[in-house]
Amino acid sequence: MSKALKTKAQVVRILIPAAKAAPTPPVGPALGARGVKSMDFCKEFNARTAHIEPGIPTPTLITIQPDRTFTFITKTPPTSYFLKKAADIEKGTGKPGHEVVGTISLKHIFEIAKIKATDDHLKHLRLEAIASTVVGTAKTLGIRVIP
Repeated sequence: MSKALKTKAQVVRILIPAAKAAPTPPVGPALGARGVKSMDFCKEFNARTAHIEPGIPTPTLITIQPDRTFTFITKTPPTSYFLKKAADIEKGTGKPGHEVVGTISLKHIFEIAKIKATDDHLKHLRLEAIASTVVGTAKTLGIRVIP
């Protein structure tokens, strides 16, 4: 049983600030526990995200092979990050549905949906479907969407 587990690739999901990966937590422990040199990953990640504004949270999927080699895919920042930036708020509400902490226009929703549509796992969806999930996320953050 334990041999079968070792021969399978492992997938690690981490949220890393663009161009600011360092072998400190969360990157170091997550990769070190799986036998990958975190410094190698950090150099490659920082080089690949150099075109993005430093510090923007970047969801990353790291696939680690049994021989300790790795590949990784970066995705677009979380929807909540874009919504908070558009509404110019620091954080969402503590009481979704009861408190409104900011407002954004429908134009913002579609701009965010266009960015999110570039992610592989959302490519098959219509823009309207992605936009409606963005509206849902806005509601949970306490952001009112105005036409």
